[in-house]
Amino acid sequence: MNIFRILGDISHLLAIIILLVKIHKSKSCAGISGKSQILFALVFTTRYLDLFTTFISAYNTVMKVIFLICAYVTVYMIYVKFRKTFDSENDSFRLEFLLVPVTGLSFLENHSFTPLEILWTFSIYLESVAILPQLFMISKTGEAETITTHYLFFLGLYRALYIANWVWRYYTENFYDQIAVVSGVVQTIFYCDFFYLYVTKVLKGKKLSLPMPV
Repeated sequence: MNIFRILGDISHLLAIIILLVKIHKSKSCAGISGKSQILFALVFTTRYLDLFTTFISAYNTVMKVIFLICAYVTVYMIYVKFRKTFDSENDSFRLEFLLVPVTGLSFLENHSFTPLEILWTFSIYLESVAILPQLFMISKTGEAETITTHYLFFLGLYRALYIANWVWRYYTENFYDQIAVVSGVVQTIFYCDFFYLYVTKVLKGKKLSLPMPV
C-alpha cells in the first residue's frame, strides 16, 4: 500500500466525517442531496460484499466497515432523523438516468462474468457518477454552504489521489485496471469546475455560488 492510497482513504473518510458533523451540529440536511448519498451507500454495499469472502488486511476490513456504516448513517439522518429539513424539491435528479446505463455497462464491460465481479464493476461505474445529483442540486439552488463545499472538495481530492495511486502502481507493480482508472478519471473531471470555484472563492472566504439554470 502506498502513500497516495492512504491519503486518498483519509481524504475520503474526512469528507464523510465533515458531512456527518455538518448534519449533526446544524440538525439539518439542507443543501445535501439525499439521492447522492443513496448512490454512495449502494456503491459501498455492492463493492464490499467481499467482506464475506476474502480477507485482505485488518486495515482494509476496518475501512470498508467504517465506510458502510457512515454511508447508511448519512442516509438515515437525511431521510429519517432530519427528514423535515430535506430539500426534496431541489433534489430532483432522476436516478434511473444513472442506474440503468451503469447496470447495463457493468454487464457488458467487466473482468469476469461472475456475480461478485459484476457487482464490483457496477460499484466502480456508479461511483464515477454518484456525485451528479449533488452537483445538480447545487446548480439548481445556485449556491452551496461552505461546509458542503469542503465535503465536496475532499471527496474530489480522494479521487485525484487515487489516480496518483494508480499511476504509482503502474510504474512500481506494472498493475493497471482499466475499468477503475477510466471511471476514476471520469469522476475527477466532474469535479474540475468545482475545484476552480473552491480555490478562487471558498478559500478566499467567499460563498460559492453558481449561475441559476435557465
